[in-house]
Amino acid sequence: MSSDVNDPTGRNHFVAPVKEATLVVDAVRVDEKPSNLWTDAWTDLRRRPTFWGSVVVVAIVLLMAIWPTLFTQTPPNDNCLLANSNGGPMEGHPLGFTFLGCDIWARMVWGARTSLVVGLLATLIGTVIGLIMGAFAGFYGGWLDSLLSRVGDIFFSIPYILAAVVVMSVFSTNRNEFTLAFAIGGFAWASTARVVRAEVLRVRQADFITASRALGQSRFTTMVTHVIPNAIAPLLVITTLSLAAAIVAEATLSFLGVGLGSGTMSWGNDISQAQQSLRIAPMALIYPSLILTVTVLAFILLGELVRDALDPRARARR
Repeated sequence: MSSDVNDPTGRNHFVAPVKEATLVVDAVRVDEKPSNLWTDAWTDLRRRPTFWGSVVVVAIVLLMAIWPTLFTQTPPNDNCLLANSNGGPMEGHPLGFTFLGCDIWARMVWGARTSLVVGLLATLIGTVIGLIMGAFAGFYGGWLDSLLSRVGDIFFSIPYILAAVVVMSVFSTNRNEFTLAFAIGGFAWASTARVVRAEVLRVRQADFITASRALGQSRFTTMVTHVIPNAIAPLLVITTLSLAAAIVAEATLSFLGVGLGSGTMSWGNDISQAQQSLRIAPMALIYPSLILTVTVLAFILLGELVRDALDPRARARR
C-alpha cells in the first residue's frame, strides 16, 4: 500500500507500496540421510550402465570359479579323447574340442578358478605390503620415509613378470597357487605403496588428526584408526586394477610354461597348448583368449568407474 506522509515542514512524502513477502531461511532437513563420499559415489555408479555391465561379467566369472558345475557337467580332463581332436561343436560340447580332445567350454569354466584364486591372492599380498609400507612412510616421515621409499624404488624398477619367472624357476618343484601368487604380488606392491603414501601425506594434515593427537592418542593408534580409513578410497581403486593385472600375469606365466604346469586348468595353459593347431583349429585359442580379455576388461572398467565416482571433480565434469 502507499500513503502520503506529512513532515513537520509541511511537505508531503510519497511512500512506495510494500509487498508482504515470506522470509525463507535455509534450514537443515533432519529427515534426509547425511551425504558422504561413499554415498555420492554409489549414487553416481548405479546410474551408469557400464558399471552394471562390468558387475554382471565379474559376477559370472566369480560363479564359474566358485561353482563350475553350475555351467558344465563335463570334467575338464577326464573325457579327453583323441578321436575328438580339434573337433567342432556337438551336443553337450558347445565350443568343440582341443588338440588333445578335451572340451573347450569345460576347460574355460574350470580355468576361471585358477585365474581368480591366483589373482586374488597376488592382489591381497601386494595390497597388504603396499599398504603397510606406504602408510608408515607417509605418516612417520623422516628417515623411515626415506628408507621405505628407496626400498619401494628398488622393487618398482624390477619388472614383476621377470621376477616371477625367476621365482617360479627356482621353486619349480613346488609350484602351487600360493607360490605363484607370492611371485606376482611380492614384486608388484611398489605402485600401491606410492599411492597410499601420497594419500596418507594428504590426510595427516587434516584437523581431526591434530585433534586425535591432542586427545593423547599415540601416533600408531592415530594412523590405524583415523589416517588409514580416510585414505582407503584410492587403495580400493588400485586394488581393482591390480587384480586385473594379476590375472594377466598368471596367464602370461602359464603361457610361458613357468606357471602351475600344463596339467592345471588355466586360460594361459589353454592358449599355449592351442598354438600348435592355430591354423587348422583357431577357435581353440580364440575362446580362452576371449574370456581372458573380457574378464580383465571388466575389472579394469570397474576400477576406472569407481575411481571416477570417488573423485568429486570428475563427477562435476560429467
